[in-house]
Amino acid sequence: MPTILVVDDEKPIQELLSFNLEKEGYKVRVAADGAEALDWVEKELPDLMILDLMLPGMTGLEVCRRLRMMPKYRELPIIMLTAKGEEIDKVLGLELGADDYMTKPFSPRELVARIKARLRRVAVTPEESVEIRRGDLRMDLGRFQVFVQGQETELTPKEFELLRVLVLNPGRVYSRDELLEQIWGYDYAGDTRTVDVHIRHLRQKIEQDPSNPSRIETLRGVGYRFKG
Repeated sequence: MPTILVVDDEKPIQELLSFNLEKEGYKVRVAADGAEALDWVEKELPDLMILDLMLPGMTGLEVCRRLRMMPKYRELPIIMLTAKGEEIDKVLGLELGADDYMTKPFSPRELVARIKARLRRVAVTPEESVEIRRGDLRMDLGRFQVFVQGQETELTPKEFELLRVLVLNPGRVYSRDELLEQIWGYDYAGDTRTVDVHIRHLRQKIEQDPSNPSRIETLRGVGYRFKG
């Protein structure tokens, strides 16, 4: 039974999420602020965290940042809840390592669908090599490692999956909707900004000059491809 940690200081949101998640068979833990959330994670590592952006004291962004700084929590899936009009904070959340975000008010049914997508691990198929090499970039799929010019670079789970899809199909152009479907596992209702944010963050880690990328190419109005 997967455990979901709900971090929100609004009692109605806590109750709404607890009811819907428990109905789906999840075990739910609740925290009302960032400090309590970090305590819960240390005591009982959840399978996924739903994290409100605006919390009393420590913000959701700070909670996300602290978790991603610690290797043992780097793969913890985080879905961030934001209020309308917080576009900059959404982008910051994704860049700090949040896997997804939803804007309040939200549909509990859609949130459950996104949780299921988050918890679905990407399996390495028998047709894929355990190790992939593209020039001076090397991916070890079994060990979840990426090396650029012999130096290991740390990627978030979604960055790794995104790079994996592109690297396995060099030259193929993927639209943002295709990447959402393959990596996030559901229809994002036309909101493809999360792909752009993850691509930008990925370029900062694997490109020699992120402003003039030589590996991941943008085809304006179409999508992205790995140049090989």
